[in-house]
Amino acid sequence: MDMNIQKYMAFVKTVEYGSFTKAAEILNYSQSGISRMINDLEKEWNIVLLERGKFGVKLTSDGMKLLPHAKNVCMEYEKLQMEVDELNGLQSGLIRIGTFSSVATHWLPNIIKAFQKAYPNIDYELLLGDYTEIEEWISKGRVDCGFLRLPTCSDFETIFLEQDRLLAVLPENHALAQLERIPVAALCKEPFMLLEKGAKAEISEIFERCNLTPNVHFTTWDDYAIMSMVEHGLGVSILPELILKRIPYHVVTRELDIPAYRKIGIALRNRKTSSLAVKRFLEYLQYR
Repeated sequence: MDMNIQKYMAFVKTVEYGSFTKAAEILNYSQSGISRMINDLEKEWNIVLLERGKFGVKLTSDGMKLLPHAKNVCMEYEKLQMEVDELNGLQSGLIRIGTFSSVATHWLPNIIKAFQKAYPNIDYELLLGDYTEIEEWISKGRVDCGFLRLPTCSDFETIFLEQDRLLAVLPENHALAQLERIPVAALCKEPFMLLEKGAKAEISEIFERCNLTPNVHFTTWDDYAIMSMVEHGLGVSILPELILKRIPYHVVTRELDIPAYRKIGIALRNRKTSSLAVKRFLEYLQYR
């Protein structure tokens, strides 16, 4: 890679992550290497790009004016690299994926392992977040594609992958555990552990459809924290079946009396303009 491109990337990533250390991790350089590259840019251009402080870095007014141009150079370089990769028959490439915990834990290891057999030189960058964060990453180009609950933003192209059941989760000795199917109304009488962050997700919608209000004692986007709380008898919950596979917690899962699901898919901004590596990855997912 041309040294100037490396410097521009160092500048862009340092601004994006707010620190030399995080930019160094993403670009596989040392922290001092990233700092030197930006110092070199500042000397070459005779401009101060960043204000350094105890809590990270932030753009100067001059840096703010130049950042969009540096980003454009980096994006054009990535497009050039895509064309080179296509001409070389996909000998290399990077796929940046936004995902949530259950997919990251139970799907992606097997998916990547199988995909690597055909394309062993592809690298991956995984960002873990909730649905809203992943949508934002796709919109801003931070990731090439992202696993999401469907439907999602109408601007995205999507591929439906699987329907995931939502199940009641109870302590082992709970009275409701004797039932084959758990009435949603019965869960409202118990302290409820809600899997949610920011915008309302599929669990809240179950109660809304039934015109019911759960007695929410705890809200988090951490599936495992909820399972641990339920195991300790602090309440009950509803979780996706996918995250309930191979769990270390002593809990009981049951179907709901009103079946509920979430549709899982993968989304991206534009399949036509995606790199060859991303296109092949999507094809594999679609027909796996």
